[in-house]
Amino acid sequence: MPGKGPVIVITGTPGTGKSTHAQMLAQESPVPLNHINVGDLVKEKNLYEEYDPEWESYTVDEDKLLDELEPIVAEGGIILDWHTCEIFPERWPDLVIVLRCDHSKLWERLEKRNYPLKKIQENNEAEIMQVVLEEARSSYPNEIVIELNSESTEDLESNITRIVQWISNWQQDHST
Repeated sequence: MPGKGPVIVITGTPGTGKSTHAQMLAQESPVPLNHINVGDLVKEKNLYEEYDPEWESYTVDEDKLLDELEPIVAEGGIILDWHTCEIFPERWPDLVIVLRCDHSKLWERLEKRNYPLKKIQENNEAEIMQVVLEEARSSYPNEIVIELNSESTEDLESNITRIVQWISNWQQDHST
């Protein structure tokens, strides 16, 4: 379908800059892209089973979430911004971006968000162990998964430039 934009997943440990990247990409993309913060969508549409006060997080109802997203993803031109990606069907994304951040920098970012210590430790460990990257690599074809550093404003700007270039190439490939 001409005019339909790509489906881009931006994922990474909490604090790696997913929402910042997604918002900037939505502004600078050569094709219209709708940014969906999946965590916010889960809360807004009650797509969860329960809230865990200890971890300050929701237990997502994956079936409800996928049912909610399916028609939106089918339209294309969307950025899915979430701390995990493997629940999205392999056919959905055209590009999966895994943002990475040095764990000491990540720790500071999560402290600024007033995360409980246990949650900071768990997310830090996940970053060190490359949990999200491994999830992405085991869930999607290697050629659509890219790992980008997200530690500075320079990283952010060069990442957006790189993704915008990718979108332009995608557009050319899909305009025939």
